[in-house]
Parts: sequence; structure tokens; C-alpha cells
Amino acid sequence: MDEKIVAIAERLRGMREIAGLSLADMAATTGVPEADYAALEAGTRDFTFTFLYKAAQRLGIDLTELLSGESPRLSGYELIRAGEGLPISRREGFHYNNLAYMFKNRLAEPFLVPAPFEQGNETCPITMSTHAGQEMDYILSGRLRISINGHEETMQTGDSIYYDASKPHGMVAVGKEPCVFLAIVMGPGGT
Repeated sequence: MDEKIVAIAERLRGMREIAGLSLADMAATTGVPEADYAALEAGTRDFTFTFLYKAAQRLGIDLTELLSGESPRLSGYELIRAGEGLPISRREGFHYNNLAYMFKNRLAEPFLVPAPFEQGNETCPITMSTHAGQEMDYILSGRLRISINGHEETMQTGDSIYYDASKPHGMVAVGKEPCVFLAIVMGPGGT
């Protein structure tokens, strides 16, 4: 087992117990079957971004606390140098880098996301997810095929899209090259 996954799982279980929530409560909140939730909390499965985001919201904690065990402490500004940020694996190949993870009382979660290109992305079914709040994606390089609540668009460098993240959405890189985009997730009452 990956030690980072195990550490997040231990924090998740501890926070759930402190909050007095059952496995069933958290499974319902995160949208996974109770047996899958138990496996996640045991550290035997990797987490998706959507799962972690929903869990942190339900627990009333900052996503950074769940991922790193640290509380955000910066309030004036936070500088993230190129190649830095708090990495989050979302699903195979997608690695989100949180660009403001130590800024306390954030109103948004900004991520730099490299999306890998895989053969067949132009026509494959897109894995969908949902979470509270709204999201804006801005394409820095490459092309991205995005589906939002049954509507599909292909975006290219310089394009942006803003949407209700509670609607099913997902994306894949197209055009025979990876796509890099900035994703800004805004939740109700801050994130």
C-alpha cells in the first residue's frame, strides 16, 4: 500500500470518528457504497478528488488538512513556484496540483491539471463526477474534450468554461497530446 494513501485514510477515519459520523453517513455523503467507503478508509484503495472534496466538506475541514495533516496558515498571500503545489491524484493519469493549499479561508481551490492523452479519447465514454459548487477550467495548452450534463465541447488553448459542478462532468485530452489546464473549484461558503 502507498504510504500517502494510508496516511490520508487514517486522517479520514480519525476525523470521521471525532465528528461522530458513521461509515454509512460518510458513504452517502461521498456517493460510494459503504463497502467501498470502508476500503478507502482502510487505505486499500486510492481516492478520487471528488471523493476527498466531498469528505472534507462533510467533515467541515479544509481539503489540505485531509491531504497533508496540516492546517492552512497563510493569510496575506501564497506563492507557489513552478512545479510545486500539493499534488492530488484524481483518477488514473490525472494529477491535480493545488496552487493555494496553505492559504487559510480560501474561497476557491485552484488546481494546475495535466491531463494525459490516450488513444481513443476522441470517442471514448467520459468518466463523470459531481461535487458541490461551481468550476471554471482554462486551457493552457493542448485540447480537452469536456462533457457537462449531457453537453459536449472540445476546448483548445485559451478557451475557458464555467459550470455548475453539481451536474455530471468529466474530461479527456484529445488531439494526440496531453492537455494542461487550470481548474478553479468554488464551493458554497468557501472550500
